Amino acid sequence: MSPLLRVDKLVTGIGAARVVDGVSFDVAAGETYALLGESGCGKSMTALSLMRLLPDGGRILSGHVHLGETDVLALPERDMRRIRGGQMAMVFQEPMLALNPVIKVGDQIGEALSLHQGLGGQAAHDAARALLDSVGVPDAARRLDSYPFELSGGLRQRMMIAMALAGEPSLLIADEPTTALDVTIQAQVLDVLRNLRAKRRMGMLLITHDLGVVAENADRVGVMYAGELLEEGARDAFFAAPQHPYSRMLFEALPRTGDAGRLTTIAGQVPRLDAHLRGCRFAPRCPFAIARCRAESPGWQELGGQRVRCHLAGSLPAGAVRERVAHPVAEHPPQPLLQVEGLKVFFPIRRGLIQRTVGHVRAVDDVDLTIQAGRTLALVGESGCGKTTVGKALLRLIEPTAGTIMLGGETLPAKNMPTLRRQAQMVFQDPFSSLNPRMRVADILLEGMDALGVGARGERRGAVARLLNQVGLPDDAGGRYPHAFSGGQRQRIAIARALAVSPRLVICDEPTSALDVSVQAQILNLLKDLQGDLGLAYLFITHNLAVVEYLAHDVAVMYLGRIVEQGQAGAVLRTPRHPYTQALVSAVPRIEPHTGQTIIRLAGDQPSPLNPPVGCHFHPRCPHASAVCRQTYPERTDLGGGHWVRCHWVAAQD
Repeated sequence: MSPLLRVDKLVTGIGAARVVDGVSFDVAAGETYALLGESGCGKSMTALSLMRLLPDGGRILSGHVHLGETDVLALPERDMRRIRGGQMAMVFQEPMLALNPVIKVGDQIGEALSLHQGLGGQAAHDAARALLDSVGVPDAARRLDSYPFELSGGLRQRMMIAMALAGEPSLLIADEPTTALDVTIQAQVLDVLRNLRAKRRMGMLLITHDLGVVAENADRVGVMYAGELLEEGARDAFFAAPQHPYSRMLFEALPRTGDAGRLTTIAGQVPRLDAHLRGCRFAPRCPFAIARCRAESPGWQELGGQRVRCHLAGSLPAGAVRERVAHPVAEHPPQPLLQVEGLKVFFPIRRGLIQRTVGHVRAVDDVDLTIQAGRTLALVGESGCGKTTVGKALLRLIEPTAGTIMLGGETLPAKNMPTLRRQAQMVFQDPFSSLNPRMRVADILLEGMDALGVGARGERRGAVARLLNQVGLPDDAGGRYPHAFSGGQRQRIAIARALAVSPRLVICDEPTSALDVSVQAQILNLLKDLQGDLGLAYLFITHNLAVVEYLAHDVAVMYLGRIVEQGQAGAVLRTPRHPYTQALVSAVPRIEPHTGQTIIRLAGDQPSPLNPPVGCHFHPRCPHASAVCRQTYPERTDLGGGHWVRCHWVAAQD
């Protein structure tokens, strides 16, 4: 039986660059084929080539793409419109950009139903509602009349999936469908995709850089680098013994449970594809490369059911290349650096001609935190729970409604802003948005020093050079603009800017959420090195629990503006007690199977902080909720060792 999709020696060019260079693979009906690799490797361009949706200047130079018996590349555009969305559909990485912001969701799905199934009127409305029901959208009838901006990230991604399914395609291409989603929403979306694939016998091309997502969803895996496939095989064989050095280093870059060793990083970057490339494209970054690797491009070799392009395939040394160094453990706990009590941030809701206040969004509602010098407190939870608002309120970027903030034993009122700015800084989630694109890097670093009078004026240029070296940037980086750097390098610039005024506390807001695992490893190693060298304390805001266990000493779990569980990282993540924490830990995609662990999937989305539920805020989604949960908010239950939880169910058990 012939495969559903056959791609043979596909070559795609943009200008002088061959962004896809001789790629061949196939996808069977009912199978998920995962394309894995770093950003810039050509994964998305491969998908856009299959859909014939290349950007301006892009063109397919050679190769063949067959969907069933149809030669996709030979079709005129008129016929391709019927294939695109009808037989082959795509879920794009960023649904807010892919959905039309000024057209209701129901009308956008109806457009696809009209084009591919000829439905209109009430029939299209009923079919759209059925599609939303099939992808698990709650209150589907009401959501049809919503605009994309009124929906959460998880709901927008489900709308994209529903729209892609409107034409009943035989092949679904999912391009990083869960990259920016919380682990709980990511788990829901992936469950939807798995169920739909099984029910409809669809083939699926899954594009991702998340090895955990691949491990839990793929049947076969292709590893892509610099426009070429380097390795291909069945999922189980690939995860048991990756053969290419690049694949191995991707695994080694992942934080592992119970391993505090230094993460493996991949030196350098993916090469420019418009350059003249000789030999193996990974050779300049490969620790095992020999002269032949730099002169001769390797061909495919078969190894135990896997295919690999490597001259050294089968002869690479076994075992990991990571240097394992344990965290130093302090004999006596250090003094608290940051103490927060009763922090509240309420945003007023104003309506009417005179903008009368009619309610408040309780973004942060009575939060207590303590961070000790030289330690990391991770603040975790779903998007919208108030994590970033806490970070901004601590720096008075958002004015708190109530509460006290003490830094180094000193209460910080609004009049003491210079002291706060000197001692506490923030690294934002998106470095490209937070760095001024019209300023050179040296001027960006000097700006904080000049504003706060750090050091003598004549010594600041020298301090900039030391900062760049400290965060691993080249000496000439100071004279360049932010757009000239990769995402990982821009994040290093943001870290250098935070360090420029010699702070004692750094608030890191999702600093690795959009990075490849190899770049993420570089940033995590850097943060750990800086903490060891400078004694920094971190408030690390994230929803990536694998990163939390690697970097953090303590964890606070936040839900709908309140802390529901807190304690040492090992205790909270390995033996979570609150049902919400248990669901977060369960939802994390892992490369190891969930042996002996019950998979928990939360129903619905987080309630609105404008109108939080009475009683425990989590009770509408909690499998253990009882009558008392719906009536009163739980008090703290002390579990010992600094580990506590707010949960009636846990209190009753203990």
